[in-house]
Amino acid sequence: MRVMIFGAGYSGKAIGRLLHDQGASVAGTTRSAEKGTALAETGIRPFLFDGLSLSEELRAELSETTHLIQSIAPGSAGDPLIRLCGSADIKVLIPRLEWIGYLSTVGVYGDHHGAWVNEETELKPVSVRSVERVEAEQAWQAVAARDDLPLAILRLSGIYGPGRNTFMNLTKGTARRLVKKDQVFNRIRVEDIASATALLAGAKTAGIFNVTDDLPSPPQDVVTEAARLMSVEAPPEQPFETAELTPMARSFYGENKRVSNAKIKSLGFNFQHPNYHVSLADLLGSGTWNRKP
Repeated sequence: MRVMIFGAGYSGKAIGRLLHDQGASVAGTTRSAEKGTALAETGIRPFLFDGLSLSEELRAELSETTHLIQSIAPGSAGDPLIRLCGSADIKVLIPRLEWIGYLSTVGVYGDHHGAWVNEETELKPVSVRSVERVEAEQAWQAVAARDDLPLAILRLSGIYGPGRNTFMNLTKGTARRLVKKDQVFNRIRVEDIASATALLAGAKTAGIFNVTDDLPSPPQDVVTEAARLMSVEAPPEQPFETAELTPMARSFYGENKRVSNAKIKSLGFNFQHPNYHVSLADLLGSGTWNRKP
């Protein structure tokens, strides 16, 4: 398995680290040489990519790639990699390609007023970025169908893990317990994203899969639990309606749903961190909660 991860950021780096540890040859793109050094330290061979053009070095690496993972968010111009390929068969650029993994978001479902959703649920994206995700999913589905390639779309919920979690926010004094009636969110540990991707890539599995925890919960409950585990006082509850939030942060609260992970479990996948209670206790107990991502 020779893997190329476009956008080896927080999730992509975790995926690459695990695949490397499992014996795969892994490369990943980043926008800066500094971040490239950090990738190399985890066994991921770094390549600079600005989203606009492919260097000769990157093209050479793609000529040997068997498994492609796309983690870069689309923009108004669409998915950057599909845009660079144009109308040509993607196998012209990546002739040995055997499988594609696309990291998407549960935001594509939009608002379902707290009801359960699964991979068959109608997509009703609310925000511009979620609309762009739906368009990117459809574009990759068209590429996969045209070029006869297995495509796995991983719809991820709110990502957290070492170096990016509620403990960090409590330590920095930025944690807030915002309360909006009946609001729930799903979450996912970054290590479970890596394990799910490795499972799908190894078997070259195609399909759409929700990669999310078992316990959609009110966001303030997570802060309360983290504060309890740290033996610190939780910040006071604050009504969502009176909170000062960026437009992006406020838009997250416009989507209320419970996301099912039954489909990927049916493949035999077991979440190592199935809910925030187990996961937060693990982060604190293992001492990895403040580890540099």
